[in-house]
Amino acid sequence: MRAQMQDRPLALDHVFHRAEQLFGGRRIVVAGRSGDQTMTVGQWADRVRRLAAALDGLGLTSDARVGTFGVNHGPHLEAYFAIPLTGRVLHTINIRLSATHLRFIVNHAADEALLVDRGLLAALWPLARDLNSVRFWIVVDDGSDAPLPDDPRLLDYEALLAATAPRSGRFDIADEDLACGLCYTSGTTGNPRGVLYSHRSTVLHALMLMTAGNLGISERDVVMPIVPMFHADAWGLPYAAIFAGAPLVLPGTRTAPADLLDLAIRHRVTVAAAATTVWQMVAPYLDTVSPSDLSLRLLLSGGSASNPALFEKFRHAIGVPLTHSWGMTEISPMAVLGGLRPEDDSAPEDAKALIRAKQGRPVPLVELRVAVPEAGAGGTAQGEIEVAGPFVSGGYFGQDSGGAFSADGWLRTGDLGSIDEDGYLQITDRLKDIIKSGGEWISSVQLENAIMAHPDVAEAAVVGRADEKWGERPVAAVVIRTGRSMTASAIIEHLRPLVAKWWLPDEVVFLDALPKTGTGKFSKVALREILAAAPPALR
Repeated sequence: MRAQMQDRPLALDHVFHRAEQLFGGRRIVVAGRSGDQTMTVGQWADRVRRLAAALDGLGLTSDARVGTFGVNHGPHLEAYFAIPLTGRVLHTINIRLSATHLRFIVNHAADEALLVDRGLLAALWPLARDLNSVRFWIVVDDGSDAPLPDDPRLLDYEALLAATAPRSGRFDIADEDLACGLCYTSGTTGNPRGVLYSHRSTVLHALMLMTAGNLGISERDVVMPIVPMFHADAWGLPYAAIFAGAPLVLPGTRTAPADLLDLAIRHRVTVAAAATTVWQMVAPYLDTVSPSDLSLRLLLSGGSASNPALFEKFRHAIGVPLTHSWGMTEISPMAVLGGLRPEDDSAPEDAKALIRAKQGRPVPLVELRVAVPEAGAGGTAQGEIEVAGPFVSGGYFGQDSGGAFSADGWLRTGDLGSIDEDGYLQITDRLKDIIKSGGEWISSVQLENAIMAHPDVAEAAVVGRADEKWGERPVAAVVIRTGRSMTASAIIEHLRPLVAKWWLPDEVVFLDALPKTGTGKFSKVALREILAAAPPALR
């Protein structure tokens, strides 16, 4: 027997109209070069309608991909809705990618127009002659005085909106499976791969972020997405905040640690999200603020593993620990959220710290499983983590999946880990980064966390170097905090009580900085190249 409920699509037009009708007076704060600017959701909605009408007026095809190349600011938030509300596809482009990858993804997506921050145009314009599909370059005034090319394809964003009457009436997305967003992976080992989000998957992901027990975003929150809007939809936070009616604080280019803390204090931010590397940079500044000045209830961390010492630094300094999250571009992107269960409230603090250090449990609608390899992992039930759910990708845009999915359609994540009896996921390493020494596995992630637990260490990354006897041995690359000094032997002595003897690195190399990918993760591909060119460093 079939039910008789109304068949209404899960689409972003509902999210937009709900915000326009219910939350018109809520504020959106954008931090600019010359200070903060505030607009209401009602003013934002008018600008969304103008941009939607302008895209129609430019004669873009009905399913055109429209690229954005900018930071977290108002025009980017307007594009997040105006583009998909017209049936087109928002293509967020990572501003940190190499010219080779930028050329590839714009051409592969066949973008018909690009919205580009004026201060970032110089990174993309040299590729213009190779981007044959791009008909319009819409330049967003970000306060920069960077020179503009004399080219008729360049349009001023504000002038375009001012010259266009807002689109009237209701937007109508009748098909919830219509594509609304396109985001490419960082392409660390080859060309980036495109993940095509649907209206349905985006709405479901936003609803998940709003549920109690997860992020629980509501209209009583003030949300500050530090994580870039140019990657993985800023973890879905802009959509969830607009859906819930929560005020937004967009930091723009003001992402220095002191600026972020200042924004959080002045605008009473309750929820903030950033990559682990950002929180590592913020940590030394926590002593400059008083916990009573902050309204934070949730600090979300992701993108790479966080060490327990960093979590505890935040908990002791401001009373709010970091909360781990785990996911991928292919998962919209959040699949797992950390934190404690009610059963854990009475546990000793050291036990709680160990739980917080785990990635967490799967969010609603997401399922996890472990594909156990034929060879065991040091006697533990570890294997590649596989994921399934309604906001998990089932393929790549215009590209071969290349073994990325299991025979029954689950996404193979490339992460090695385990799931305990309480459902907590523990990521051990990336499969490509695990170090195999003498037939046993050494987790580069756990070794990095142990090194970074030393108060004089700012960053650490571990990779394997080929060894004739053992197959591979670990090499540690370490960045020391400013004003501190340290020796390789001191690193080893710090590690002795923390890891097995055979895990101790054979080499410790000190660097001024670790190479990072476009998404802020440590680039182990680049690090291996650096270490290959350097002579062995004896400890």
